[in-house]
Amino acid sequence: MISDGRAVEARLAVLRTEHRDLDDAIEALRTAAGPDQLQIARLKKRKLRLRDEINALEDQLIPDIIA
Repeated sequence: MISDGRAVEARLAVLRTEHRDLDDAIEALRTAAGPDQLQIARLKKRKLRLRDEINALEDQLIPDIIA
């Protein structure tokens, strides 16, 4: 279980880095002379998928609390 948690944390670190990198890429495209709206939309969609995956992995790290 501990190694599973470490694997999830490692994956989260990779995903968070990729998510930040997408922010930078989107901003760079926006400030370009002729922004490619289709490419920006694709990057935003990828960013949303990453956010969903990050949230799912974070949920795995939080133990269920029986009320």
